[in-house]
Amino acid sequence: MRVLSELGELRDARGPIVLAAGSFDGVHTGHRKVIRATIDRAAALGGEAWVLTLDTHPLKVLNPEAAPLLLTANRHKLMLLERTCLHGCLMLPFTRELANREPDAFVRSLREGIPGLAEIMVGQNWRFGRHGKGTPGLVKRMGKALGLTLDAVRPVVRKGETVSSTRIRAEILSGNLDEAAAMLGRPVSILGTVVRGRGIGRKIGFPTANLDPHNEVLPPHGVYAVHAVLDGKPLQGVMNFGLRPTVTDGDSIPTLELHLFDFHDDLYGRDIEVFFAGFLRGEQSFPDVRTMARQIARDADSARKMLSSKKLKECLYTPCLGVLYSSPDKQKKKRQKKSRGDTQRL
Repeated sequence: MRVLSELGELRDARGPIVLAAGSFDGVHTGHRKVIRATIDRAAALGGEAWVLTLDTHPLKVLNPEAAPLLLTANRHKLMLLERTCLHGCLMLPFTRELANREPDAFVRSLREGIPGLAEIMVGQNWRFGRHGKGTPGLVKRMGKALGLTLDAVRPVVRKGETVSSTRIRAEILSGNLDEAAAMLGRPVSILGTVVRGRGIGRKIGFPTANLDPHNEVLPPHGVYAVHAVLDGKPLQGVMNFGLRPTVTDGDSIPTLELHLFDFHDDLYGRDIEVFFAGFLRGEQSFPDVRTMARQIARDADSARKMLSSKKLKECLYTPCLGVLYSSPDKQKKKRQKKSRGDTQRL
C-alpha cells in the first residue's frame, strides 16, 4: 500500500480512483464498511481504491486540551489499513490553514489535485472543512459540476447506536474489551516499540519486553492474556499494565510489560502488535520479588489456558488474505463467476 502526504502525489495514480474519506481511528467495523464499499467500487471500475485521512485529530491542533485519546496512532492505523488490500492512503497533515479552508474549496482541491478521482465514499456522519460545515450532501451537489460521484455509506449499528471511535474509547477505558472488540471487528490491540527496562523480569525467570505504545487508549491497570504479532509471526504471552508497586517506589508512570511464551530472541527496537485476549487479574503489590514470581507463573498458566480457546484469526496478522476483504483480483474472478450464473456471495 502506497502512503502519500500531498494531493499532488496522486496525479500519477492509475484512474479511476475511488477515495474513502474519514478519520479511520481504530479502523473499526464502520470504517471497514466504507472501505469495503470503496474496494468493491474500484474493482468494478477497474481502478484503484484509496483512503483519505488526516495525520492527527483536528482538536490536537485547534484545542489540544479537548483532544480525545486515539485508538491508533498513525503507524498502527496504516498497518491496519494495509490489511484491507487498499491501493494506497493519502494522509494529509492537519494544519490551521486546512482547518480554515471552506468545504467547497476543499472539494475543488481534491478534484484538481487528483485528476483520476471518480468517486468519494464516506460515512453518513462525515464532516469536513471550516467549522465542520462540509457534509456528504455538499459533496454530492458539487460533484455534478465537477464530474464526481459521492456515496454515503450507512453506519454500522450495535445495540441501537452507531459504532464510533468515541464509543470504543469509552469501552476500552472502562475495561469492557469484549464490547470494544465487537465494534472494532477484532480484539483490542496496541502497537508498541520495545524499549530497555530494568531487566528484573529476566532475573526472576520471566523476561519481559517493555513497550512504548504508539496509540493512546489503554485498558485499566492489570494483567492480561495476550496474542502478539512480531514480523507477521503470531505469538502468545501475558502482559502487565500498571505501576509495578512491588519493584518501584511511587512511580507515577504506568508501564506495559510483555512476557512472550517460548520466545528468546532480542526484541529491543522492534515493533510488536499486542491483542488483548482477556483480563486475568488486577495489579497487586507483593511482599517480595519471589512471591511476585510465583504469581507470574500462575498468571502464565492461566493465560495459556485462556489463549488455547481464543485463537487469533490469521486474517488479523497476515496482510491481504482477502478474509476481511476480497482483493480486487479475487473480486474480479467472483464477478466473472456470477456472470456465468454462479450465485456465490461476494
